[in-house]
Amino acid sequence: MPAKTKTIDDFLSTLSEEKRAALEKLRKAIQAAAPRAEEYINYGVPAFHLNGKLLVAFGAAAKHCAFYPGAHPIEVHKNDLKAYSTSKGTIRFPADTPLPAALVRKLVKTRLAQHTAILTKR
Repeated sequence: MPAKTKTIDDFLSTLSEEKRAALEKLRKAIQAAAPRAEEYINYGVPAFHLNGKLLVAFGAAAKHCAFYPGAHPIEVHKNDLKAYSTSKGTIRFPADTPLPAALVRKLVKTRLAQHTAILTKR
């Protein structure tokens, strides 16, 4: 990957065809669930932000792809995520088995609700 990836398209262009396809599917599901969110690169990985705050991110490692919706959506939907390797804020999945779009939308909607609640408490 180039030292200074500036766009999500730049990031995706460095990946294998299989990883690129899986992450493009993820990207489209995120866009569908959060159409007002803006794309950017955050700490070298593709991310979406809303109202200046990180919403979700995604990336690729040597042996898997990853979606970073945060800890709260993972906890809320832990029963839907039993087939995946998860940690506090990360869902890992093989590139040849992308996350289902409906599940991604559900996770993003939960993150949006959390995001809105945080902003309204200010």
